[in-house]
Amino acid sequence: MKAEIITIGDEILIGQIVDSNSAFLGKQLNKIGIDVFQITSVQDDEKHIINALKDASKRADLVITTGGLGPTKDDLTKKTLCSYFSDELVLDQQVLEHIEEIFRKYVSTPILPANKTQAYLPSKSTGLFNRYGTAPGMWIEQDQTVYISLPGVPYEMKSLMRDEVIPRLKERFKTPYIIHKTILTYGLGESAIADRIEEWEDALPQHIKLAYLPNFGRVRLRLTTRGVNEDKLYAELNEQINKLHTYIGDIIKGFEDEESLEENIARLFVENGLSLSTAESCTGGKIASKFSDIPGASGFLKGGIVSYATSAKSDALGISDDIIETHSVVSKVITSEMANKSLQMFNSDLAIATTGNAGPTKGDSDAAIGTVFIALADGKETKVHQFNFGNQRERVTNKAVNKSFELIYDWIIKQNKQQN
Repeated sequence: MKAEIITIGDEILIGQIVDSNSAFLGKQLNKIGIDVFQITSVQDDEKHIINALKDASKRADLVITTGGLGPTKDDLTKKTLCSYFSDELVLDQQVLEHIEEIFRKYVSTPILPANKTQAYLPSKSTGLFNRYGTAPGMWIEQDQTVYISLPGVPYEMKSLMRDEVIPRLKERFKTPYIIHKTILTYGLGESAIADRIEEWEDALPQHIKLAYLPNFGRVRLRLTTRGVNEDKLYAELNEQINKLHTYIGDIIKGFEDEESLEENIARLFVENGLSLSTAESCTGGKIASKFSDIPGASGFLKGGIVSYATSAKSDALGISDDIIETHSVVSKVITSEMANKSLQMFNSDLAIATTGNAGPTKGDSDAAIGTVFIALADGKETKVHQFNFGNQRERVTNKAVNKSFELIYDWIIKQNKQQN
């Protein structure tokens, strides 16, 4: 079964927002055995939207649109669907009552006529309840093709997809299982990994496909298979992953499909009753931010300092000006000081610190662009690692963040083994 996704909105085409909706939709559809054949972005223009719908209907069994369901005049999706299906808008009383309830509970201004227009849906459509917003989703079937229209607001779209769309699609269509297992590796590039696992890769069964997905110092290895027997598919993938460990077990850090490396680290910290703090310079708080995005992060993350400027290293962390002047801000000594000051300040079990030259200029240090120091301090010892991550700013900072996660993961695994 094939699907197409059409995202509607000028803001996507002019780069004002990034189309994250398509990525989410593609992943959700793939989980239930539906292949996404094409993703298209179109203007807020009736003719353009209709042409996209016509083209998609020639190729796909399922067409999902997002966007253009708001209360303002530039939101054209419902009107366009009426034109496309030779239909008319009719009042959905349940949707109107839901809109009125939202305004009563959460909106201080009076409900406007424009807001009430969102309760009008094409007569041929089935409304999909949007618990978080005033724009319902819509389900329309014509000529063996299912058309689904969803709001463009990501959290509204995601809720509708999970609660309304996926259950209906699973009931409506019989699809094969598509199973992915994505292995997270850190420490080797894709060509080096490919060389080490060549024998294993060549022996893979024909129906199991391998993809290399490199990204800033880590490589994801995605195994994919499909079929009608879910248990058998999982068993085959797990068998291949067990074999893979004999080739690259030293660089495997987890499985992305189950939880990210950050989530894995968070779980291990909580399970072991340990805590973490950060002191970041070149990574600008990205390490702490990634952890704080995880629900329950307060159970292990004590806090962090972004000591980006040289003065912040002395003012916020209390590193003496003499040490900074003697060693410069991008150095082994300063990174060690940052980690230990964070450890003391937050009374954590582990502190990680980063400092480096991400470019494009050297700033207050003579260290070469791309140089990054990462220090871990746990009260027993302080280890400082030096790297050169290249000469492109985004690459340097993201590789520093990923390497930091790798080092934290290795530390917590070591603690976990000692406790058990």
